[in-house]
Amino acid sequence: MATDIRGNPLSCDAATAAKLDAAFLKFHTYQVDPIAALDEVIADQPDCVMAHAVRAGIIATATDKAFDAELRSSLQQAEALAGKANGRERRYITAARLWADGDLHAATEQWGLAAVENPHDLLAVQLAQLGDFFLGQSQMLRDRVARVLPAWRDGMPGHGYLLGMHAFGLEECGDYARAEEEGRRGVALDPRDGWAVHAVAHVLEMQGRAEEGAAFLRDTAPGWSPDNLFAFHNWWHLALFRIEQGDIAGSLALFDDRISAGGFASALEAVDGSALLWRLWVLGHDVGDRWSRLAEAWQSRMADGIYAFNDVHAMMVFVGTGDVGAQNEVLSTLERAAAGGGTNAMMSRDVGLPLARGLAAFGRGDHAGAIAHVLPLRGHAHRFGGSHAQRDVLSWTLCEAAIRAGDAAMAQAMVAERLATKEGSPVAQGWAARCRALGHRAAA
Repeated sequence: MATDIRGNPLSCDAATAAKLDAAFLKFHTYQVDPIAALDEVIADQPDCVMAHAVRAGIIATATDKAFDAELRSSLQQAEALAGKANGRERRYITAARLWADGDLHAATEQWGLAAVENPHDLLAVQLAQLGDFFLGQSQMLRDRVARVLPAWRDGMPGHGYLLGMHAFGLEECGDYARAEEEGRRGVALDPRDGWAVHAVAHVLEMQGRAEEGAAFLRDTAPGWSPDNLFAFHNWWHLALFRIEQGDIAGSLALFDDRISAGGFASALEAVDGSALLWRLWVLGHDVGDRWSRLAEAWQSRMADGIYAFNDVHAMMVFVGTGDVGAQNEVLSTLERAAAGGGTNAMMSRDVGLPLARGLAAFGRGDHAGAIAHVLPLRGHAHRFGGSHAQRDVLSWTLCEAAIRAGDAAMAQAMVAERLATKEGSPVAQGWAARCRALGHRAAA
């Protein structure tokens, strides 16, 4: 029996444990490539149960049907070795199985229990927080990490990564000052920590500090950008800051050179690309043929029905291309998912399907219909996952839809909401000016 670098039990020898630590470090920093590193461990030690179990967990939390065969292969091998697994490893296997079978909530709780039982199990905390993120559980993004923080001390291996995770949870709970402080501490401890960088970027986004946000990401990029599997998301944040700065060309350049650099090989990359183009397109900017690049990425995923958040972002693209047939296929996927079982049934029924219908209505010029579908979702949109910054696309779309519908009262209400949190936002100020013009026309 061996332990990892933080003393957590492993049912392998010490040499294999050291190789696992190296693979896990890649996952903690999102460096290329934790799966390849785990494959090397498995090639040397095919019966290393933790390598198979963690491989399954990492692939599961990609929320991408394209990786389903790999997920089930890892899971099958882990389950075949379960007899030699320790209690911690069995939790990982159970979590991956639950996720693969569609119960994201129960899977997340299994990783969470592994962390309760082993407070230094940074990997379990990370996988549980990813689960909380995909479930839209803002409070648990914070509290899942807070549970184990007292067991940690400065200087422990990976302490900075834990601070970065806690920072993100604090930000999603609106504690911006503490979030920024802990996130910056995490970045200082390891500049490669793209998750901590991302937590600070979220704070700056939510507070409308676009100039600071752009400067922060630019200045820290040499640390988190090279060989980083998560870099596309931080570049997405920079692109949002560029929009607020009025630099539309700069935002599109980031789409071309950074966000699309991986060819949208993963659903997470395609989500960010779709969300960026939708924001620009809704504002009336010409995005050229970029929709078509994303359409190719979503064509093979339209019938997946594993995560409504992805399906909604596919809908954005097919609205942008005007492909009504593809829009109808996405709606059919969401309808089937809503009628099925598992976590995604709730996500599709409560948020995904009505939101996709609202986006389709916006695309065909039925802006009043878009408002009717989207407005009631605002209070519970977290149920289909993502962050506040990602779900902000609902407010973004509602502001524009209300103005285009000529609904002065609704437009004023939506824009007032926006100005209350981002008074200095040039985008919000632009909507406010159009609202005033709309009010003047109505009065006349």
